[in-house]
Amino acid sequence: MTFMEKIPTLFQRDPNDRKRVLPEANPVCQWVLDGEGIATRKYDGTCVLLDEDGVWWARREVRPGRTRPPGYRPVMTDENTGKTVGWEPIEQSSYARYHAEAVGGSPQARRPGTYELIGEKINGNPEEVRGHALVAHADAERLDVPRDLDGLRAWLLAHPKQEGIVWHHPDGRRAKLKYRDFV
Repeated sequence: MTFMEKIPTLFQRDPNDRKRVLPEANPVCQWVLDGEGIATRKYDGTCVLLDEDGVWWARREVRPGRTRPPGYRPVMTDENTGKTVGWEPIEQSSYARYHAEAVGGSPQARRPGTYELIGEKINGNPEEVRGHALVAHADAERLDVPRDLDGLRAWLLAHPKQEGIVWHHPDGRRAKLKYRDFV
């Protein structure tokens, strides 16, 4: 059950202000600037997973020195922050009841894979949906966006309701850029 790894940011982070990006490509993401991959919308919610056995999991970050919740399945530890990301059983997640509502209203939520749980009680509802819903990452809206820093900054600032962009390379690599990288 891996299905999750931290997606690298398209541009290098400013070491003096990790919330901002520099006008230098992240070397592992250069393929985006070279015109490779497909851009999709990054939804602002919380990630959940339906595994091959039909079991739902919620993404969970555990800070260094904190106790992992029961049944937690770690995936990776960020070497910069020390946070471990992984999956916890959805039933014990603080989003469990919103997830249950979303599954009932999302017939496509029967295919194994990752989904974004969005709605009224998730992150202040930036997606402005009624109730709660699941968006399959595999079905994310495709975007036609520029491939340079200035163009991407202008595009993202002109689309403040979108959390950002995720690029998908045919070989499985991904890269991201968020609206908040520029504000």
